Amino acid sequence: MRVLMFSWEYPPFVVGGLGQHVADLVPALAALGVEVHLVTPAWRPVAETREPAGVFVHRVAAHPGDEDIVSQAAAVNAVLEAAANAIVETRGPFDLIHVHDWLVSCAAIGLKHRYKLPLVATIHATEYGRSQGRLASPLSKAINSAEWQLAYEAWQIIVCSNFMATELIGSLGVPPDKVDVVPNGVNVARFDALKGLDHSALRARFALPHERIVFNVGRMVREKGLHVLVEAMPLVLAEVPDAKFVIAGKPDPWGYWAWNRQRTEELGVGPKAYFAGFIPDFERDVLLTLADAAVFPSLYEPFGIVAPEAMAAGAPVVVSSAGGLAEVVTHMLTGLTAYPDNPASLAWAIVETLKDPCRARARARSAYRRVVREYNWSTIAAATLDIFWGVVRERAKVTW
Repeated sequence: MRVLMFSWEYPPFVVGGLGQHVADLVPALAALGVEVHLVTPAWRPVAETREPAGVFVHRVAAHPGDEDIVSQAAAVNAVLEAAANAIVETRGPFDLIHVHDWLVSCAAIGLKHRYKLPLVATIHATEYGRSQGRLASPLSKAINSAEWQLAYEAWQIIVCSNFMATELIGSLGVPPDKVDVVPNGVNVARFDALKGLDHSALRARFALPHERIVFNVGRMVREKGLHVLVEAMPLVLAEVPDAKFVIAGKPDPWGYWAWNRQRTEELGVGPKAYFAGFIPDFERDVLLTLADAAVFPSLYEPFGIVAPEAMAAGAPVVVSSAGGLAEVVTHMLTGLTAYPDNPASLAWAIVETLKDPCRARARARSAYRRVVREYNWSTIAAATLDIFWGVVRERAKVTW
């Protein structure tokens, strides 16, 4: 099996869960004998990296520019398509094309038609979902249109949750038999290596010895629900005064981070909220292993990879029941769920977790076992490869 793959993100250029997903999926596919040629933008020169056997990363020089994201994507896709065309001519043939999300879909669709290759698309999120069904701006409508085009052109679509499958069927009109659900995965060994080590010095940077760490990490966008956690803080502190809220995430240019920080001052809980800003991945992972509660109150979440990462780290998790999070976390068994956009419900779940650490740790142990069993990359790669082979077999039966 030889696959030509397109992704907007790939290390070291990772913004969210998509980039990490591709970084973990590619070597897992290679371990199953798939030869993967990944075409991805390089936003600046990077040092050559040694990839696993069967993995070939083709970084194409690109420039962000000042245009809106749709115009920027169109310009980048032009150079990606030209580079990919040369790859097919010199390194082909390929069995299929695999594309991740709409940002690189134009290049993938162009190659599909030029070489008559079946296209498999992994759609990680939709504009319809992010905007909660309100496609109010021309930019939002243009992104939705690009997602529709990708869904139309794809032979088969992979999504990370049943929630996302339902969303695609409803918002983009995708036939149900065109959609396969394959969850995201977690590298458990990454967290296992941190357990049992002395992290007291790092912990002391964020909380006093007696304080209970309530940890939240994520992109600073409203859909991640940080404002819900901020509004819940006074309710939690009224019941658990030694709670300390540690918020990690790069401050954003549109002011969401700053607004939430100011709101903690207005609510009188500023000293109990530590806005850490951007932190390295290692520190984030350690904080997940140290957390008394890892809290993710998203309003919209196709899957929510940070939740199973917290589960792999052994942290008791509290999540909203939004989207894929309700599939990842089973209430009262592997964590606690709260109603989306409901500070009182979220506060209840956090207080329950902090006040009964024995049950919280029991849920965390169950959650860890589930991650090992269901969210490992070898299983996920195998499921993805099954879909690839199904598409290749179908392609062989038709004249194109």
